[in-house]
Amino acid sequence: MAQGNFLNAAVEPESRMSGLAQKEAEERLRDEGANELPSSKKRTIFDIIRDVMREPMFLLLVACGIIYLLVGELSDALMLSAFVVVVIGITVYQERKVERALEALRDLSSPRALVIRDGKQMRISGREVVRGDLLVLAEGDRVPADAVVVSCSNLLIDESLLTGEPVPVRKMEWDGKKEGCLPGGDDLPFVYSSTLIVQGHGIARVLSTGMKTEIGKIGKSLQQIEPEETALSRETGELVKKFAAVGALLCAVVVVAYGITHADWLGGFLAGLALAMAVLPEEFPVVLTIFLALGAWRMSRHNVLTRSMNAIQNLGAATVLCVDKTGTLTLNSMRLAKLSVAGQHHLADAKEMPENFHQLMEYAVLASQKDPFDPMEKALKSVGREKLAHTEHLHGDWELMKEYSLSKKLLALSHVWRSPSGKDLVIASKGAPEAIVDLCHMGAKEKKAVMADVLKLSNEGLRVLGVARATFKSSRLPSDQHDFDFEFVGLVGFEDPVRVNISESIAE
Repeated sequence: MAQGNFLNAAVEPESRMSGLAQKEAEERLRDEGANELPSSKKRTIFDIIRDVMREPMFLLLVACGIIYLLVGELSDALMLSAFVVVVIGITVYQERKVERALEALRDLSSPRALVIRDGKQMRISGREVVRGDLLVLAEGDRVPADAVVVSCSNLLIDESLLTGEPVPVRKMEWDGKKEGCLPGGDDLPFVYSSTLIVQGHGIARVLSTGMKTEIGKIGKSLQQIEPEETALSRETGELVKKFAAVGALLCAVVVVAYGITHADWLGGFLAGLALAMAVLPEEFPVVLTIFLALGAWRMSRHNVLTRSMNAIQNLGAATVLCVDKTGTLTLNSMRLAKLSVAGQHHLADAKEMPENFHQLMEYAVLASQKDPFDPMEKALKSVGREKLAHTEHLHGDWELMKEYSLSKKLLALSHVWRSPSGKDLVIASKGAPEAIVDLCHMGAKEKKAVMADVLKLSNEGLRVLGVARATFKSSRLPSDQHDFDFEFVGLVGFEDPVRVNISESIAE
């Protein structure tokens, strides 16, 4: 079925979402293949040994052993043969160790999926997801395939794996018109394989699986890259050729000269081989192999896998370092950096938090999930537990009565709480500063002051959210957040922290 037909089918009412029939799903899995990303061909022990035997330095070592055998130096020949076994053994052990680690990582990273089939929810392996499946998306899940959102509530997804941006993007239900597009940006109805759901829940219909997904296209393009010969491999290859040429030339000169002067061509041949043996540096292959293996072992101690020991050669030859920001220079996480109340700023990591900032932290925490997965909400919870401990501003016993989700029209969410002893309901709201200002129905002067403060925090590289509070006496809650009488509380600013010692590392 064409993608357009699936998009049209995606808007069926949630009450009639029965999903695919199990038999139909099995047929599609058989016809279209498993939902797996392209992976490089598994290297066997024989593949590794074959690659080792192609190395010029290894060939040099073997040639030296043969020459020693021809000239009758059996002990030297056996010693070099032992070196041959050592070289192969070290290489095979190191590369097989890495192969097993990579296989374990692939198995660990394979997501499981919750799908609707025959009207029932079932948990299946991610590789069994097929085109047309209905996915049940929840906080903390990895999206197993590219899909279009059928229905959702407050759905935020971390797409940094595809876009490099650490801030989660907001998803909306498909309106029946939007065409498929690339990842990145808010209010899009499409979700993508391998991205992480950090908040909310939803249902999505699968549009593409395996290599047809966005992450699959990246993997397919990587498969087409041919490994290049390293600089050290090229240099050692040239060195071996030069030594071989010099050795062969000297051998020929000695054989001819000895044969003519002594009339003993066999003795001349043996003398020529002995001279060639003295010229050829049989220690080079052993030394290089052992040092590269030691380099790979040292890298593994720093939790870095080296699939091929030849990769170690390139590390020492690097002169230009090209890195992205998110997850490389930074930790790819959000940390609460600064609080702002009435234009006064406070660093979140300061030892003590002044009393006038307690209410801001209190309502920022109340506007977050009880057990959050979103990085910013986790940061708020962490700071709240630390700074508000032993105060009356933490409310673990309050009951959540209602949640007002983010919407395209209003980029703010609100939680309605009931305390065990209080008569009035308490509403905490957080969201884009513009949306919070709108909820609070501020006058022009107040709005200008708040937005000036937002600009000041934004110029420091912070992602800024506004926080507001309200109370409500009636037990019948309104359908719109605007029906509450909100009071502006303050601003919270987040940052993606730079890794420790990154400046020194780049300088080095």
